Amino acid sequence: MSAVHPVPTLRDLESWSFVGTALAVFGHPIGHSLSPPMHNAALAGLARDDVRFRHWEYFRFEIHPDDLPRALEVAHDKKFHGINLTVPHKIIAFDRVAEIDSAARPVGAVNTLLRTADNWHGFNTDGYGLATALRETLGLDLAGTDVILLGAGGAARGAAVECLQRRCASLWIANRTRETLDALLARLAPLAGSVPLQGFSPGARPAGLPAGALVINATSAGLRAGDPAPIDLAALPRPAGVYDMIYNPARTPLLEQAESLGLHRANGLSMLVHQGAKSLEIWTGIPAARTAPAMQAAALAALGA
Repeated sequence: MSAVHPVPTLRDLESWSFVGTALAVFGHPIGHSLSPPMHNAALAGLARDDVRFRHWEYFRFEIHPDDLPRALEVAHDKKFHGINLTVPHKIIAFDRVAEIDSAARPVGAVNTLLRTADNWHGFNTDGYGLATALRETLGLDLAGTDVILLGAGGAARGAAVECLQRRCASLWIANRTRETLDALLARLAPLAGSVPLQGFSPGARPAGLPAGALVINATSAGLRAGDPAPIDLAALPRPAGVYDMIYNPARTPLLEQAESLGLHRANGLSMLVHQGAKSLEIWTGIPAARTAPAMQAAALAALGA
């Protein structure tokens, strides 16, 4: 018989009982999430030095999008201290929490919830995770850097907002579907201010595309075997670095081409780690930089590295 345990669902949440401080991640699907091993490793490290964290634990729940409002209500009633939200819940939850952190409002999505007396306070730590990961892995800062962003979906929206809030030198967004691209550009225009903001097709090379830009992949191209790269790096003016938000597989077609061209490159594991550490900071008050190393080690172990 299989030793694999089923992932808890809304039904399990409704009958949940835990003596201690509970945290959780909601997603659909959620079975292969690295968040539980990452957070529980960090909490174990904190508990060794601080008795306050000896009865904290992080769980995961498979929550269908239709069930998210009920799940958030139940989790609040059960006194969960904090919730992480992953695809597809980040945008759905935005209008269902009472308070939204100012940095999360332009994104229109939340990935971290902190329990308040009556509801939830929503935050988005993805931008922090991206910016911190870029400095750590590529030695690049978004401020003053030209950015070529691939994609116009939810992940791209969060990355674009972070780029503009940190005042990148320019932001170029490539997306295959023009309608989706135009909608994102319109949403970003008020935030861009004096930062040049332009869109283009991944197969085109528009005039003025800068050399020395940072290329960020926020598409899903590369998740599945046989996926093509989201753009031909050789057709771009030589970038300063390439960051792929995908972390599994660790080497996507985009990163393989970056390697063949001798470009600095990194996958998205570092972003996952740092956004998680920032979530834990919101819940515990412990600086993210302190728990990130334990999370990184746990994530690598979970991936079989």
